Amino acid sequence: MDYMWILAQSESGEPPSIVKPTPVTNEQETTSATKQPDPNQAPGPKPGPGGPLGAYGTWIIFGLMFVMLYFMLFRGPQKQRQQHKQMVQSLKKNDRVRTIGGIIGIVMDIREDEITLKVDESNNTKIKVAPSAIGKNLSEDKR
Repeated sequence: MDYMWILAQSESGEPPSIVKPTPVTNEQETTSATKQPDPNQAPGPKPGPGGPLGAYGTWIIFGLMFVMLYFMLFRGPQKQRQQHKQMVQSLKKNDRVRTIGGIIGIVMDIREDEITLKVDESNNTKIKVAPSAIGKNLSEDKR
């Protein structure tokens, strides 16, 4: 037999009386907030803690998000810096290069902190740029 607990507060200042369990009648069953499931219906899946991945599902999702964030924010740019450093180290005299500003020139001199480019043949115009300003080795593409 099912029991339903009814708690009430009296409006008078008296202390509450002892609450006793009372059996649920048919009238109370229809108005009850907790209804019994129909035995003819198939029971659906019960949601567990953490959804379909279990109790640790939230932690697994956060872990996967952290790994993706690492590869997108740290590993990609690090790999590009390494490739740029190798390209600058492989430069030699008479290589044709393009700077990140779009200036095309021929490498005349390479030092650790600057590279001298010849940008005009007729006037023998030279400019000095930082190694980080070299965007692409155009001589490498023709090889």
